[in-house]
Parts: sequence; C-alpha cells; structure tokens
Amino acid sequence: MDSSTNNRQIKEIIAQLKIIWKEPMLFFLIVIIFYFLITFIVFPIFQVVKNSMYIGGKWDFSNYIAIFSKRYFIQPFINSIVLGIYTATIGTIAGFTFAYALTRTSLPFKNFFRLTATFPIISPPFVVALAAILLFGRAGSLTPWLKSLIGNYSIYGLAGLVLVETIAYSPTAFMVLYGVLQAIDPSLEEASMDLGASWSKVFSTITLPLATPGIASAWLLVFIQSMADFGNPMVISGNFRVLSVQAYLQITGMYDLPRGSTLAMLLLLPTATAFFLQRYWVSRKSYVTVTGKPTGATVKNLNWFIKLLVYGACILYAGIVLLFYGTIVYGSFQTLWGVNPTLTLKNYIEMFEVGKNYLYDSVFLSSVATPITGIVGMFISYLIIRKKFIGRSLMEFISMLTFAVPGTVVGIGYILAFNQKSALMPVILTGTAWIIIILLIFRDMPVGIRSGIAALQQIDPAIEEASTDLGADSNTTFRKITLPMIAPAFFSGLAFGFVKAMTAISAIIFVVSGRWNLVTIAILGFVDNTQYARAAAMSIILIIIILIALGVIQFLVNRVGKGVRLTTIIE
Repeated sequence: MDSSTNNRQIKEIIAQLKIIWKEPMLFFLIVIIFYFLITFIVFPIFQVVKNSMYIGGKWDFSNYIAIFSKRYFIQPFINSIVLGIYTATIGTIAGFTFAYALTRTSLPFKNFFRLTATFPIISPPFVVALAAILLFGRAGSLTPWLKSLIGNYSIYGLAGLVLVETIAYSPTAFMVLYGVLQAIDPSLEEASMDLGASWSKVFSTITLPLATPGIASAWLLVFIQSMADFGNPMVISGNFRVLSVQAYLQITGMYDLPRGSTLAMLLLLPTATAFFLQRYWVSRKSYVTVTGKPTGATVKNLNWFIKLLVYGACILYAGIVLLFYGTIVYGSFQTLWGVNPTLTLKNYIEMFEVGKNYLYDSVFLSSVATPITGIVGMFISYLIIRKKFIGRSLMEFISMLTFAVPGTVVGIGYILAFNQKSALMPVILTGTAWIIIILLIFRDMPVGIRSGIAALQQIDPAIEEASTDLGADSNTTFRKITLPMIAPAFFSGLAFGFVKAMTAISAIIFVVSGRWNLVTIAILGFVDNTQYARAAAMSIILIIIILIALGVIQFLVNRVGKGVRLTTIIE
C-alpha cells in the first residue's frame, strides 16, 4: 500500500469524524449501540472462551487435551457433524424440490404447498420430535404397522433425528432456494428446450449451475441449524449423543462449567466456519439472470414424468408434515397417550390451570423483546447502509455474529458473563427477566437487520439527502422519511422476532429461573416425564398464540405497509 493510498484513507477517516462530530446525538447513539453489542454479544462469547482455557489464574489447555484424548467426549462432536451433513443434504433436496415445483411447474394449490413447506417454522423445533414419538415411539400409533414391514426399530437415534430435523429445518432451504429460482428467468430454460435440448440437459447445464450458490448457501444454513439444535436431540437422540446436549448436561448435571464451555467451543467451530463460508464466500457468488427481476412465469415444456416426480415428492412431503402436526392435535385430546385413547378436553383445561404462568411469562417477555428487537435492528441497518463512520463494518460483523453462535454457547456465555458484576455490566442479571429479554433481543436481531439492509438498498439515498439538505438532522430524517419506507421490513422483523422468542429453547434453558419460566421449557419437561398428551396440548396452545400474533402483525402491515405480506415467516 503506497503513501498516497494511506493519505487518502486518513483524509476519509478525518472527514467521517467531522461529519459525526457535527451530529452529537448520532455519535452518542453509535457509541451506545457498540456498548450493547460488545456487552451482550462479544463479552459472553469471550467468557466461554476464557472459561474453557483459563484455569486457576493461568492459561491451561487441559480441557481440550482431555476432550480430544477421550472418545467419550470426541464422539458427540463426530455425531453432530454426521447429523448436520445428513440433515443439510436431505433438507436442501426437499427444499429445492418444493422451490422447483413452485417456480417451474404449474403445480395446483401452490399457496397450500407453500404454507405447508414453511409451517414448521412457527412451531418449536422439538414439536416435530414429539410427533415422531407419538407416531413411531414405543407406544406409537404407527409402530405396530411399521414393525410388520421392517421389523424391530427405534425412533431414538440418528435416523429419528435426521427425520425430525429435516422436517424442522428444510423450510429454511426452501425459502432460500425459492428466492434463487424465482430470480432465474425461466425463458432461458424455455429457449434451450425450444432448440431441442432435453430436460436433463437443460437442468444440468442451466438451472443447476445458476442455482449452485443458492444451494450451497441453503446447505450451510441448514447445517448450522442442525448443529445448533438442542430441542430435538434432547427429546429423541437416545444413545446418539450430540454436542449441544452434552454441553448442557455437563453444566447442569455435572456442574462442570470449564468442561461444558470447552464442549461449547467445539460446537462453535463448525458453525462459525459454515457461517463465514455462507456469509463471505457463497452469498457473494452470483446466480446471474437475464432480467435481474423475479418472474412468475413457469417452464411450459416439462415432460410429464418430471411433473409426476416433482408433484409426487411435494405431495409426499406435505402429507408427512400434515401427519406429524395432525398427530399433535389428535394426541392433545387423548386421555393418556398409549394407554387410554379416550378423547377428552382435560389436557387443555389442565394446561390453562397449570401452564398459564408459563404462557403469561412467554407472551410477556416476547412482547417486551420483540419491538425492541425490531427497532434496534432497523436502526443498526440504517447506520450500516446510510452512514459512514469508523467501525461500520465491525458493527455489521458483531451484530450478525449471533447467527453463527449456537444457542448452547450463548446460554453458557450469559451464565458466565452476568452472574456477577463486571466493568461492562455493574449489576447481576442472572435470575431476572432482563437477562431473558436481552438474550431474546440479541439472538433474534440479525434477521431484522438483514431485512432492513435489503429494504434500504432498494431506496434511493437522494430522498434522504434532500431531507438533510432542507435542514433535518439524521434522527428526524430516519423517523419521518426512512422508517415509513422500510415499515414492511420492520414488521417482517417483528413477526420473525416474536416467533423465535416464543419458540426459543436452546439458549433460554440456561437463563430461566423459578420466577421467570417459559412455555417451551415446560413442554420439554412434560416430554421428559412422558406426559405426551399434555405436551401436545401445550404445543397446540403455543402455535395458536403465535398464529394470532402473526395475524395481528399482518393486520398492522396491511394498515401501515400497504398490504405487503410477511414473506419471511409464513411464505
């Protein structure tokens, strides 16, 4: 780097400092945002790292040596990787099939299939595992029939985990690939077929190469979700031990924080690697289109057997999703699953009596966290896209970091960071509602930030510059010009934040207390006690609450956002 480049960079930094200095309120808000990001994202992760290798006042790697030298500890790491690869591969294939059917064929009832493909997002992931137990467990309704076909089997283990995680996380792959395939103009494939190319030739030389970056991105995202999953392995892993659960048991069962932190660091390694690959390599690859705009057209010359294959796969997958959630509904009305199938409302009545406090805590804490998540997310996206200041890239990096960090790591980090006073946090948060609210805010914020960035990139900066030229400061411009234009993205972020807050479990399970508990923790407790009918009833109540909340948010979007739909959540 020559001296002229250095001088130019120094001048740019001085110019940015002068601009920020003219707006003291903006400078103050940037400092506050950095304080929160460092305190509630960086500091907990640092505490996990420190706790795993700083023992007795000195650096000590004995925990890592012990883990890598004993098969008992290294096996969960291998199992997690294997599970992640299987789930990501099958989930991406399922997501691609659905996305291809919806964007390339004249599949009837597209709205129904789109809703079916994304429905698992609005339920806690382990609800799928609960349904698998009701269907294929020791007292499962389909167990005798399945045993007559394939002989003895167990749903507890790798196969069961791959099944439930594929259903739970393939919606992520579907939403990524739906956007990718929609952005590729079908006229390319049409023209190739008109010139005599077969479907397989067109698919292998046009569709697949253009969609490859999206496929890789979807695979990595599902891999991260599978590696970080806590609820499903907790319910259905059996003797197939995975890292997220082992780290939790090491802390809650053995009360061995250093060893639990070390296992958490081992979990962080592959998820962070996958995140950086997806964020800084795959997502920057281009799936080039002719028009660059989404199109609703389909490929008209598809062979009938291709349609039959794709339609059959979609119907099969939709049937499995309906079977699983239908079983939850049916199971919630049974007196005692596997023993007394008499239908009753007793489970729902008991849930309102026993579980009303869990429901109240979940709704209250999620309702407090969700608007803060949305507002902070929009403001950070505004700073990243519209303002030039020192540390802007660092702010974006830190704010997106929580997506790469498994909930188990975050939960352990919050225990270590906030159970005592520190220079960054002079009060103890452990045991209070604040630690849950703060965790929910900073866990769910990345999606709101990405929605805000995408919305802001579509708005001409000249509109805001005109406001500034007329004398308005940054805060006024943001409130009166920018915020109304990004309202749909704001409400999409709200919807996502509320759903994730209501269904959170992996990080939350470390910070709940006797005073503040959540419905997802209660459902997990019922499953542990084999009270499946009660767990099913509470899961249905939770899903109904989420659907009502989404309906309210959609109503607000229709009033404020001119009818834009919450595409990132339910479609």
